[in-house]
Amino acid sequence: MDEPIARIRIELQNVEPAVWRRVDVPLSATLMSLHHIIQLTVGWTNCHLFEFRVGDRSYGEPVPYDADWKPFKAENTRLQMLVGRGIRRFTYLYDFGDSWEHDIVIEEVRTGDADIDYPAFVDGAKRCPPEDCGGFIGYQEFLEAALNPGHRDHNELTAWYESRYYKRFDPDDIDLPRIRTWLAEFARRRRGPLLRQRALRKSRSD
Repeated sequence: MDEPIARIRIELQNVEPAVWRRVDVPLSATLMSLHHIIQLTVGWTNCHLFEFRVGDRSYGEPVPYDADWKPFKAENTRLQMLVGRGIRRFTYLYDFGDSWEHDIVIEEVRTGDADIDYPAFVDGAKRCPPEDCGGFIGYQEFLEAALNPGHRDHNELTAWYESRYYKRFDPDDIDLPRIRTWLAEFARRRRGPLLRQRALRKSRSD
């Protein structure tokens, strides 16, 4: 369906080599939907809290056990609202312990292709760090050991990774088939309601 979309670049801060993704996302998507899109494309497992930082505002999903953290609800804010305010860059924080901060940049806003279901993956590079590895410092230590068979911690850390992800760690493999499959399912779920809304508007105008 031809709808307004934003081309968004997602990049982890403080990680070398850079881990980044580029995705086309409907402007109608909420920040909650963008959270799930980031999780799917970067490779996180959605098992920690998250927060969008837009200017001096915080958006997330409030939790009853933390009365001091009172973000605006991510499900109530759409990308088009941010674009309308002239916002092109903000931050996404995932896992308040390991503190994975991501730069979110809206590179372009345009009309989407009627033959493409959105969100749609564009490109990216490097595998996501493993969950709970200790933030970017822990990840650098993990990389040094995982990529060096002669490192004293190589066997232990590679076994730990494989026990969690059931595959060998390859920093260059972003697992594109998984990304495309999951995003296609995400797009399929939102396509049904959109088609119904379009049919309803058409029936009202006839």
